[in-house]
Amino acid sequence: MLSSPRPSVIQLAIKEKAALYAAYIPLFTEGGIFVPSLRDYKLGDDVYVLLSLLDDPERYPVAGKVAWITPARAANNRTQGVGIRFPEGPKSQALREKIEALLGNLLASDRQTQTV
Repeated sequence: MLSSPRPSVIQLAIKEKAALYAAYIPLFTEGGIFVPSLRDYKLGDDVYVLLSLLDDPERYPVAGKVAWITPARAANNRTQGVGIRFPEGPKSQALREKIEALLGNLLASDRQTQTV
């Protein structure tokens, strides 16, 4: 019997609001986060992220899926890594709301991010 591979676990600490803005992916319905990584992922891979935000001592566990890949040597010197789509549910909704509250007016910015 084949078992599916265990999801990789990534710890991501975002310390600055500008870095959070660059990593947050509001295009995903439940929200998402860009994770810099040299590891090869495929779309749909399960990833478990322990996310720390700014000065908040809490770590937010996210059992998400790879929904975006920025390959090595991408255009515009973008950082290699993956976009993790948050799963559906109240925890993801609360995390999305927390991130959007932290970002505030930055959400309307047209500054470049790690994704689109």
